[in-house]
Amino acid sequence: MKKLGLKSVSQYVEQNIGTFHQKRIQSLDGLKLSNVLKRKNPYLFKAKYVLTAEQIIKGLVDAHVSSNEETIFGDWLEGLAIFINDKVYGGRKSGITGIDLEFDTNGTRNIVTIKSGPNWGNSSQVAKMIADFKTAKKTLRTSNSGLHIVAVNGCCYGRDNKPDKGDYFKYCGQRFWEFISGDSELFTEIIEPLGHKAKEKNDEFVKSYSQMINKFTKEFANIFCDDDGEIDWDKLVRFNSAAVVPKERK
Repeated sequence: MKKLGLKSVSQYVEQNIGTFHQKRIQSLDGLKLSNVLKRKNPYLFKAKYVLTAEQIIKGLVDAHVSSNEETIFGDWLEGLAIFINDKVYGGRKSGITGIDLEFDTNGTRNIVTIKSGPNWGNSSQVAKMIADFKTAKKTLRTSNSGLHIVAVNGCCYGRDNKPDKGDYFKYCGQRFWEFISGDSELFTEIIEPLGHKAKEKNDEFVKSYSQMINKFTKEFANIFCDDDGEIDWDKLVRFNSAAVVPKERK
């Protein structure tokens, strides 16, 4: 085990945090109005007394952004965790399906699946993770039958005060960052470098976001609003839920 140098962590963050911001913008650039309209509940908008195209569009785009950001940043944090673990324990990105990180401590092979937060999956997804852990153990023991293996579900934030789940351990927040680094305070120390050029990067995102809102609002109004500017709810619901999508009127 080597002592973690926080300067190297800060340098990694500053050099790589731009990737997160770029992917945020790319997720907007690839967005299509027809796709997001099909994913949302039109009845909910009506029940909430939504009256303008912009209200609907902001609801659609904000939901997409929130969901996507969690995924994108979760993937980015996974890379940071692997970088830190490599510096301390010589860990590596695993080549086994369903496993993100492998590293050795005191004669134990740790296999880790990294998630963003503690409430990441339903029962079937957790069952799939457990199955992946069992498969990984079999794979690793083909070359070393006596290998002691510990399976861990690591979560970058949050807490779980009952980490022993029987088939695996679940380490969240402080426990997770300490587990991969040996530093009990790392979970607070990494927060500062994450803000590197955050304002400049966010300004770029806000510009793309605003353009997308304007573009989609205009497109929505042209298709789903009548000549008086009212939302044609019948047409919107048919587009979202009809067995056959109606052809556009010419």
